Amino acid sequence: MQKEKIKVDVVSDVACPWCYVGKKRLEKALEQWKGTPVEVEWHPYQLDPNMPTEGLDRTTYLTNKFGDMERIKPMTDRLIDAGKDEGITFNFGEKWLAVNTLPLHQLLHVAGEEGFKNELKERFLKAYFDENLHLNKTEGLVSIMKEFNWDEQKTKKVIRDENIAYTIKQEIAHYQQLGVTGVPFFIINDKYGISGAQPPSVFLDAFAQVSPIEIIAEGDSCDPSAENC
Repeated sequence: MQKEKIKVDVVSDVACPWCYVGKKRLEKALEQWKGTPVEVEWHPYQLDPNMPTEGLDRTTYLTNKFGDMERIKPMTDRLIDAGKDEGITFNFGEKWLAVNTLPLHQLLHVAGEEGFKNELKERFLKAYFDENLHLNKTEGLVSIMKEFNWDEQKTKKVIRDENIAYTIKQEIAHYQQLGVTGVPFFIINDKYGISGAQPPSVFLDAFAQVSPIEIIAEGDSCDPSAENC
């Protein structure tokens, strides 16, 4: 008999390549873990909430953020190598476009209510970093959401819903107040934090530390509520 589940809250942004790597590494750990069931919940974050609606092309975005493109190449090479180990094809080609991810988080929010947030998160990450789809285009989002049986009207309604956008911003602010300044960030049982795309062994060690004792047999015993002793 197992008393409870291990809860993992993952704070991440679609525009974060290390969040993609971290997702795959967490999933590897979950495949290897044989203990208490683990429940994963995804939460929003925006690395650049001031990103313009039209987005920024690769060169503009990277040079604005990191400076000289020659300095950027070792960073992207490292990401590409890390991605290969996790089955990710990072494509930082000329068609890559940095976008404001708030509408994506709005869609993910409703997907969570409907039970397919993890699958949609994976789809968005692949579209953003592998397929180089321009996710600031409504028609592109409509096309992706059709894969999950949403019609055009529903997708547009969610994207335009200011109440959902407000909820997303409040949730991001909540995690910032907790001290989350970079993503991916993993919170285990509302108590322990893991920062960055750590290898599966780190997650496995953490699960082992917080996992409740598994009771394999029960017999007569005393406890504070017992009536027989």
